[in-house]
Formats: sequence, structure tokens, C-alpha cells
Amino acid sequence: MPKITYIEHGGKEHVIDVPTGLTVMEGARDNGVPGIEADCGGACACSTCHVYVAKEWVEKLPAKDPMEEDMLDFAYEPDAERSRLTCQLKVTDALDGLVVQMPEKQI
Repeated sequence: MPKITYIEHGGKEHVIDVPTGLTVMEGARDNGVPGIEADCGGACACSTCHVYVAKEWVEKLPAKDPMEEDMLDFAYEPDAERSRLTCQLKVTDALDGLVVQMPEKQI
């Protein structure tokens, strides 16, 4: 099972085993990780599951689709390179070791 590290804005880390097939957002939600609100439940209709992906992971992830790009415009302080919506990141074995950091707040 892939391990994903979620880092709260204040620095607290949560290392979670997330089953393949779930999304990074579902892994956070199912394990009570604070900082990922996921108001739309994973429909890519908000930006409340926004994170900053660790730089070494940016090129390893699938490209953002146009819908995710549009929703990131509404995120708090998006970073053109590192910002992703966790509802759009499907967990596979290739994501083992992924590190994501939550922004100061979700909007």
C-alpha cells in the first residue's frame, strides 16, 4: 500500500498508508488529516482539497487536466508548478512516498 505524507501548514506530518484506487483526497479524509476539506466530495467542483506537491514529485504526477487548472484559479495562493487538487490524484503504487503540504487555508 503506498505511503503518502501529508504535511499540515504548521509542519505536523501525517504518514498514511492509502489503498490504491482511492484518491489522495480520500486518503486524507478517511484518516482525519486536517487541512483538506474536500467540500465537493471529489467532484473537482471546488478547490478545498488544494495542496502543494513536493518539488521532486511534480514531474512524476499525471498532468493537470483543464478542469483542475480552472479550479486551481480559486485556490488559496496557488503555485503554478506545485499546486494540485488531491481529488484528481488517483493513488497507484507509483505514488508511494508522495509528499504534499497543505496551504495556510482552503477557500
